Amino acid sequence: MEQKFCQSCGMPLTEEMKGTNADGSRSEDYCVYCYKDGKFTQECTMEEMIEFCAQFVDEVNKGLPKPVTKEEYKGMMREYFPQLKRWRTK
Repeated sequence: MEQKFCQSCGMPLTEEMKGTNADGSRSEDYCVYCYKDGKFTQECTMEEMIEFCAQFVDEVNKGLPKPVTKEEYKGMMREYFPQLKRWRTK
């Protein structure tokens, strides 16, 4: 099965980590941290989301073969986030 990722923060999206839509159903696009009751939990820019996510670099490094610095992680997110649904430019 293909791994899905939150279309706001990029976190792996497992069934138990899915956010909720306005009707209470599970969101197929966003995690519990980013989306609740059909709304984003925080209004922010993509850069603000990157800054927020960068604080979790130690957790991310647990799953990487070679650890990255906070600045390297931010660079990776700046390349990846524009591909996510929430940040895609129309």
